[in-house]
Parts: sequence; structure tokens; C-alpha cells
Amino acid sequence: MEMKTRYLGLDLPSPLVASASPLNAKLEVLKILADHGAGAVVLPSVFEEQIWHEQRILDQLVEHGSESSGEALSYFPTQSAFAFDSSNHLTLVEKAATALPIPVIASLNGTTDTGWTDMAYEFAEAGAGAIELNVHFLPTDPDMSGAEVEQRTLDVVSAVCETVQIPVSVKIGPYFSSPAHMSKRIVVAGAKGVVLFNRFYQPEIDPVRLTVEPQLELSRRYEMRLPMRWIGVLAGRFGGSIAATTGVESAEDVVRYLLAGADVVMTTSALLRHGPEHIGVLLKGVEDWLDARGLETPADLRGKLAYGAMDDPEGYERANYIKVMQSWGKA
Repeated sequence: MEMKTRYLGLDLPSPLVASASPLNAKLEVLKILADHGAGAVVLPSVFEEQIWHEQRILDQLVEHGSESSGEALSYFPTQSAFAFDSSNHLTLVEKAATALPIPVIASLNGTTDTGWTDMAYEFAEAGAGAIELNVHFLPTDPDMSGAEVEQRTLDVVSAVCETVQIPVSVKIGPYFSSPAHMSKRIVVAGAKGVVLFNRFYQPEIDPVRLTVEPQLELSRRYEMRLPMRWIGVLAGRFGGSIAATTGVESAEDVVRYLLAGADVVMTTSALLRHGPEHIGVLLKGVEDWLDARGLETPADLRGKLAYGAMDDPEGYERANYIKVMQSWGKA
């Protein structure tokens, strides 16, 4: 069965992508993912805070060394003492790009347009097939407008896309007032597609220690509904590729996203729960689903239930609270 697909203009052997996670920091795991049918892999994200922290440390060492003798160099901390070493990440990109028969996507998590261009360029030079840009900015200032937040995101996208020649995707959250319009503007700014949606840390209040701490749990299937709605709305209507992410646990979940119109389906939580070999289980399940219905490729079902393919897309447009509540009342 032919499972090839295209994403960001890249040819992938399957629509399943292992998204960024700690698992993907090891070359041996990346090889397992490729061997079991992953169409591409996304490396662990590099965060802007890490880059700036590394740079501050290096600046301090340079300034300190300018007043020191050569003999004092032995007292400098080794690279392993730094919180982040970008050279290690670049080495992973190089090795993965060389060793794997599938595209390697570098993930950058930034908030400013100046924080990412250098690293994006280095990843491209190291052999990354694409860059996934995570733009997360929490607008806690009540005087900052939605338009300003959107423009800040677009500035980041434009800066990275102007710096590299490889395709760029943008992983966004669902909190824009118009996710569909924002996705279109992202493509106009130079990106080749979007990843829907990013799951952010949420605050948890500890009433005993009186602290506020970030929490993040592995995704569950019910969380698919929000990205699935907007994927269905956007499919074929904004000029870019769509990657689905969040809530994928079974092959049927992959099929749901493809029916909505996703070009590829990403998974992290399922692989963390079941191991990298689980991507093969998902792929086999999709193949069986297609075969049972006489379909030959993912293209045969992609977007069949997208907004633009339906005569009556009411399920995407309306909240239907009353209808849903009435159904529960009859149970």
C-alpha cells in the first residue's frame, strides 16, 4: 500500500510524524522511528531562553578572560556545565540528517524576531529539511492589543523565512481571535504551513506551599476536538500545509485528522507512553483501515470531511449546545 504524502513541499514516506519530545534527542531512537514508518521526525525544541543563557555565559567568560593570563584558562567550566550547548544540538541535526532516510525537522521556540535567525541558519546549514517555529508569547500586558500580538508573531515568522531557504512551518496556539485568518497571514509571511495546535504549560496553584507552578500533562484523545475543528475549517482554503497534533493515541485518531484535512499527523504523547515502535502500530492501523474500505493511499480520504468538502458544514460552524444537551437528557 502506498502511504506517501507531501508536507511543506517535502516528500514523506508516510503521514505520521514523530513530533518534538525528549525521545527524539537520541539518534538511536530516531532510527527506530524511521525504521517503523515515521514520515519525518521533529527534533527537541531549542528555546530562546537557552540561547540567550548560553550567550550570556560565553560573554562573561570572554570578559573575564580578557583580564586573565593564559594559565587561568584551565579554570573555565567545561561545555557540559552550561545549561545549553547549541553545538550538541547542531551535531544531532547533522548526524540525524545523514543517518535517516526521512526529513529531519528542527524545532525552534522563540518570542522575538532577533532571537532566532542565527540558529535557524545554522540548523539549515547542518542539514535540517525544515524548521518548525514555535511562537509562544503570553500577552499579560492589558494594554497590548490582539493586533500587536499577531504582528509580533508575524515578525518572527518573516525574519526566519527570510533567513533560510528550507521550508518553515509555524506551530501556533488556538488563542488568536481568528485562527483561520492568522494561519493565512502566516503563510503570506513566508511559511509553508502550520501545526495545529501548540499545547502550552498551564499554571497550577499549590494551596499548601502557596506557589504557582507550570504543569503539562500528556495529551488525551478528547483534546483532539479543538485542533480537528480548525484543521477541517482550514483544509484547502489558506494556501499551506497542515500538520495535526494533540491527542493521537490510536490509528483511528490518525484517520480522523486525515479526514478533517491534515497533510500529516504528529504524535508525542503516544510515543512517550508506548515507545517509539508504537508509530509502526499506528501506521499499520491506518493501512488496515484504508484496506478495509478499498482505499489505496491517504490521499483517498484526506479532507473528505473538511469544511470545504461538505454541503452542510454545520458541525464546524455551530456550537450546538442545545442539541448536545438534549441528547444527554434522553440518555
